Amino acid sequence: MNTLNFSLSLLVFLVLLALAFDFMNGFHDAANSIATVVSTGVLKPYQAVAWAAFFNVLAIALFELKVAATVGKGIVDPRVIDHQVIFGALVGALAWNIITWRFGIPSSSSHALIGGMIGATLAKAGVSALIGSGILKVAIFIVLSPLLGFALGALLMLGVAWVCRDAAPRRIDRWFRRLQLVSSALYSLGHGSNDAQKTMGIIWLLLISAGATTTDHLPMWVVISCYLALGFGTLFGGWRIVKTMGQKITKLRPVGGFCAETGGAMTLFIASSAGIPVSTTHTITGAIVGVGSAQKFSAVRWGLAGNIVWAWVFTIPAAALMAALAWAVGRLIL
Repeated sequence: MNTLNFSLSLLVFLVLLALAFDFMNGFHDAANSIATVVSTGVLKPYQAVAWAAFFNVLAIALFELKVAATVGKGIVDPRVIDHQVIFGALVGALAWNIITWRFGIPSSSSHALIGGMIGATLAKAGVSALIGSGILKVAIFIVLSPLLGFALGALLMLGVAWVCRDAAPRRIDRWFRRLQLVSSALYSLGHGSNDAQKTMGIIWLLLISAGATTTDHLPMWVVISCYLALGFGTLFGGWRIVKTMGQKITKLRPVGGFCAETGGAMTLFIASSAGIPVSTTHTITGAIVGVGSAQKFSAVRWGLAGNIVWAWVFTIPAAALMAALAWAVGRLIL
């Protein structure tokens, strides 16, 4: 084990930087949790963020820490991690998140973080320090999670349309406005279960490198603080992205919002149970497109969806490059 004796003040600074990323993750990805429920008019924005934040934090009681273990031990070799690598990874991920938030692009905070880890680790130790199986798992789910969200969203929409084929539209709308409260809660649980644990994995790596814990023990204070930071970030909300997610890709009614959120939640539950860090942004976007295309293929603005996909493609390499540069800066100042 590579034990480092850097100062307590540096350790505290890096933990706070990780929690700042976690807050920004919630802030950036709040749109994923609330866009559909706001755009369909079921909840007002301030109600929606409070609802989502509560269920983000509630996930602490329902899910094992499998995603945290994957991020902490399954992407890069913990033995080569030091404070400069952690600094580079977090700064790279934060920089990409801020850029995409500024331009209203629903990119993946998860993949920004993983890209940051890869970039900073490559800069320090080269390719041999990367764990190929873990990175391959993430790469597969970059494609699989939006496809699964798409399929589940579309199937749910088709199923609901068949079950409710003889019901009056007003009655359907009234029922699904209530059911969307359930689906948005489920999606926020999935968001909390997957995204809060990614930051836990980073802090776990940091504590291992500092000799403050072992690869077998994740301190409870890390778990609690990461869930709370994500929840507070969601509470403040990333409003620039809400409109893109909620109405620009396709027009949603409560029934469509319910199907998109439920399909996205199911995908996140599967991924979190398997310990796979996936993008909540990719997942809900895929589900929204699935719902729109199930109603009418032309209802989806495919050009905008394509632009979003390009942002996904560039996220990991862009965050990796920024992290490598931040690592170089970290060598000079830390």
